[in-house]
This record gives sequence, C-alpha cells and structure tokens, in this order.
Amino acid sequence: MEKKTARLTLLIDPRKKQAFEQLCASQDLTPSQVVRQLIRDYLSKHGVDYPTQATKDGNDTSS
Repeated sequence: MEKKTARLTLLIDPRKKQAFEQLCASQDLTPSQVVRQLIRDYLSKHGVDYPTQATKDGNDTSS
C-alpha cells in the first residue's frame, strides 16, 4: 500500500463533485481511492515511472 502523505487540492463544479461522490459510493469506493487510481493510470499511460514504497532490502517496488 502506498503512503498517503501529500495532499492535492482542486476546484470542481459542485454538481460534478456530487455526481462523482454518488458514483463512488455506489461502487463502495471513496473519491480518494478513485482519484489515486486515475493518477496511477494516467502516469502509466504516459510511461511515467515513479518510486513506490521501498522493500525491506531498500529497493523500491516501482515497475
């Protein structure tokens, strides 16, 4: 599991926010979970590697 220590703040239309939150709830997901997955997918789509959590031997687990 990733450490969640950074905050991302964005402005969004209140109606879109409400629709997004309702959709997330209907899928038993939090908005944060969905946004984190969207970011991972976007980085992967564009071939961006990033360090993830380190293993016990000090190596990161990024692909």
